[in-house]
Amino acid sequence: MTRSHLSRRSALSLLATPALAVLPRAARAQDSYPSRPVSVIVPWAPGGSTDILGRVLAEPLRVSMGQPFVVENRSGASGNIGSAYVARSAPDGQTLLFATMSTHAMNDALFRNMPFNGVEDFTPIALLAYVLNTMVVHPSVPASTVPEFIAYAKANPGKVAYASAGPGSTNHLCAAMFAQMAGLDMVHVPYRGGAPATLDTVAGQTQLFFSAGTQTLDHVRAGRLKLLGVTEGRRSTLLPEVPTVGESLPGFEMAVWYGALGPKGMPPTLVNRLNGEINRALMLPEVKDKMAAIGVEVVNETPAAFAGQLRADAVKWRRLIQELGIDKSDA
Repeated sequence: MTRSHLSRRSALSLLATPALAVLPRAARAQDSYPSRPVSVIVPWAPGGSTDILGRVLAEPLRVSMGQPFVVENRSGASGNIGSAYVARSAPDGQTLLFATMSTHAMNDALFRNMPFNGVEDFTPIALLAYVLNTMVVHPSVPASTVPEFIAYAKANPGKVAYASAGPGSTNHLCAAMFAQMAGLDMVHVPYRGGAPATLDTVAGQTQLFFSAGTQTLDHVRAGRLKLLGVTEGRRSTLLPEVPTVGESLPGFEMAVWYGALGPKGMPPTLVNRLNGEINRALMLPEVKDKMAAIGVEVVNETPAAFAGQLRADAVKWRRLIQELGIDKSDA
């Protein structure tokens, strides 16, 4: 049999083959995505705002993408357990992570034995939301604004105590950054979680607390705490009358975000599709209203913008953690 005969035969065979069969396997998999339920890993316990956000988004994503999005809580080790599970998963979009800034931008600098790199081992998909983060004081503190508080703390060095959910927590880092930038001498009182830190600030055992509005705003409304400011770089649409701390202390900012990520190596076409579907779901009135009710402001960003913010925050917080001399813990 001649070479030309072989060529003609091969060509005829290809013409008779369905087009789908000659597509690369990855492209065929993306066309049929999702082919089964998608696991959404939340690396925190049920009931928190990350968990609530995941469950609120699950239904519109099921409707638009044709498969259930099933939230699974894999908590422990400051978010490292669930995040490590996703980092080890296949980059096929079937396992996603709804995570927080602390896990991906802070933990690498806080823990000795990290099971992943918070930036390099993940694919950023969508920035989901910002948690309204507040600066509150006990009513006994003679200050109603950030400048008044700074003046009071400077006049009473070593006498003002601030609470946190533990060394290296966002509460701790936020207050430590505030003290460093304002030139204050304050006492750090760490607790085993945000709830007892909140309660002791309400009780007057500590005077200052930086924390999510989910923990503080009910006490502010009841007069048990005073709200001095929010820590984001701009005023929140949820509390537009409340100034940012940075308005009085230029350069101060802590924006606590939630994001959707996947394992490293996800195809860009799949990332862009998920980004579009998630962003559409976030803008649904019922989603925006449910999250606003708990002090969470949803946003829309591209994967590239989210990736840039993740990298910038990782650099920022590593530098601050090193400057503050916070010892690493075992993960």
